[in-house]
Amino acid sequence: MAEREKFGSRLGFILVSAGCAVGLGNVWKFPYMAGQFGGAAFILIYLIFLVILGLPIMVCEFSVGRASQKSVASSFHTLEPQGSKFHNFGYFGMIGNYVLMMFYTMVGGWMMYYCYRMMSGEFVGASPDEVANGFGSMLGSPGTMTLWMIIAVILSFGICSIGLQNGVERITKIMMICLLAIMVVLVIRVLTLPGAEEGIKFYLIPDFEKMVENGVGNVVFGALSQAFFTLSIGIGSMAIFGSYLDKSRSLGGEAASITLLDTFVAIMAGLIVIPACFAFDVEPGAGPGLVFITLPNIFEQMVGGRIWGAFFFLFLSFAALSTIIAVFENIISFAIDLWGWERKKAVLVNMVAIILLSLPCILGFSTLSAIQPLGEGTNIMDLEDFIVSSNLLPLGSMVYLIFCTSRYGWGWNNFIAEANSGEGMRFPNSMRGYMTYVLPILVVGIYLKGYWDKFHSVGWMLVGFAFLAYIGYVSFGGKKNKKA
Repeated sequence: MAEREKFGSRLGFILVSAGCAVGLGNVWKFPYMAGQFGGAAFILIYLIFLVILGLPIMVCEFSVGRASQKSVASSFHTLEPQGSKFHNFGYFGMIGNYVLMMFYTMVGGWMMYYCYRMMSGEFVGASPDEVANGFGSMLGSPGTMTLWMIIAVILSFGICSIGLQNGVERITKIMMICLLAIMVVLVIRVLTLPGAEEGIKFYLIPDFEKMVENGVGNVVFGALSQAFFTLSIGIGSMAIFGSYLDKSRSLGGEAASITLLDTFVAIMAGLIVIPACFAFDVEPGAGPGLVFITLPNIFEQMVGGRIWGAFFFLFLSFAALSTIIAVFENIISFAIDLWGWERKKAVLVNMVAIILLSLPCILGFSTLSAIQPLGEGTNIMDLEDFIVSSNLLPLGSMVYLIFCTSRYGWGWNNFIAEANSGEGMRFPNSMRGYMTYVLPILVVGIYLKGYWDKFHSVGWMLVGFAFLAYIGYVSFGGKKNKKA
């Protein structure tokens, strides 16, 4: 078997990993959640949870990937003690990556299509109702959405086909640098708008009275959930990049750098959206429609709004594509690790598979709209998002935590030795008790709260408990790892 590729530089590893973490959750969901939950008070709590929740799990994923030199498809099998059943979770990680791309490729296509629409001047002179109808017409046109989904898939797989260093690393580095540059330009433009000052105050100065008005519990849990999901941890999307990393740098420092970059993008996205909403007297907590309905209306009121709007959706396109490329690299590695396929073959087979698997989500807004799997008003995308965001990500994170801290898995001693191999910031050994007992409780709380928010049903909560019981059975059902 050919020697495993490595990143060409530390910067490449950080930018590619950050590109996976920096997705639409940062630049789409974070601003409207900050607007909905009171601005700076929400952000402050979010940053705390990001450090105490997201960062340790990311180090776990990177450690498993680097120690095994494999993707999630076979990393547990490589590291687990004899008789353990952790390797079964590899299938869940693989499923998670595929299901994520079944709707994320479509949303990436939306961003590219809106960039094209803004550049072409489609919204120039359009009324607010016409802009809103423009979003509805896109959802009702499966042909349009399929075309842009296919463009996103072919473009991303095309980059992956070139290889890790020449394709994924080189192109993602350029994309991420352009993304950051566009953000800075947009922030400067928005902050110079008349009336933006109130938005800046709302966004950057904590107002705990507003936090109380929104409900302290709601704000805290909203920040906790966003901090957990923003880093794309739990399904091996980060572990694959650990497998391409040498042992010259400790993983705690690398994970901290990626977390900082991810946070920078989220906060800068809010500095674009929130002050712009205040400048044009628009509700900043308007929800997901903020991006496709509210913001195009705002840009059309700005001088040169057609250009600024095109830049904004180009920025969103880069954010989406960087994640798609990263997950595609993971999917390609499944075939390479499990069956020894050449990269080109893995790309071609998976390109066709992803295009076909993405069609139900697209048709769910038109031809298949009668299918409402999670209740009235839901669609196929809601189901796919629920499977990944509310199930596989939190459960997968639980698995990585148990695997790295328990004697039934890889064990704490093996984990901490791998995490601290190389130069850089050391991951503290004193975190063992917290990661073994406290952090899993937080993850379980997020997981079960997701079920309650979705269904408000005791029956569905019992389904969630059943999945947790299975995780416990598989995690602790094997033989003890005597070496841990």
